Amino acid sequence: MEIGNNRKHIFILSGQSNMAGRGGVTKTKQWDQIVPSECNPDPTRIHRLNANLEWEPAHEPLHADIDTNKTCGIGPGMSFANAIKETADQIGLVPCAVGGTAIKEWNRGSDLYENMIKRAKIASSKDGGEIKAVLWYQGESDTMALEDAESYKSKMEDLIRNVREDLDSPLLPVIQVAIVSGGDEKYLEKVREAQKSIDLPEVGCVDAAGLPLKEDNLHLTTEAQVKLGLMLAHTYILNFKSPNSFIPKR
Repeated sequence: MEIGNNRKHIFILSGQSNMAGRGGVTKTKQWDQIVPSECNPDPTRIHRLNANLEWEPAHEPLHADIDTNKTCGIGPGMSFANAIKETADQIGLVPCAVGGTAIKEWNRGSDLYENMIKRAKIASSKDGGEIKAVLWYQGESDTMALEDAESYKSKMEDLIRNVREDLDSPLLPVIQVAIVSGGDEKYLEKVREAQKSIDLPEVGCVDAAGLPLKEDNLHLTTEAQVKLGLMLAHTYILNFKSPNSFIPKR
């Protein structure tokens, strides 16, 4: 499906399961198919790049054909897109997140990294769209061991530099989410500190602390995912968009 020749802003959605979306996924690993109004599709304004590298109207679950080894539900992408859609003629979402992945699995040259870059390049070349930001929610898998937690900051900074270089966008905005859950509580705060102290320009951080978790104490609820999408939209518009843009309520 062609998005058309209108101005469209493209956003890369990447990381692990909380970006892919587990909101509404039940204990029996079924998605309840409940879509909050903030996540409703808008076929004329919001599109996503599917696994076949074609644009199509975006709808939940955004990552269903990307994070295929798990059941996907509500993530932050659709509420984000609906909150910012008045800032552009069209919004293009590029899902790339895969559950259970550590940051070392996103090193340049890895399948995950190269697929993300490939999808981003195709998304921007198909109709002349512009990549406006990378939304990154990952880190839970790096709370399992001290070594991984302590090396998170350097690995994340390398990832940002590599993405910007490979997409030929030296100041491409990156908005990361400071995690709220993980495998080992004693390393969770180390990863959070790393995420909030990235020392690169044009990097924002949204703190997920306080957002409700499902019974597994790992994944955000549907309500939390909707709120997170609005928080990401607020941060994007406030920090990386023109000062006259509408700022959505968080």
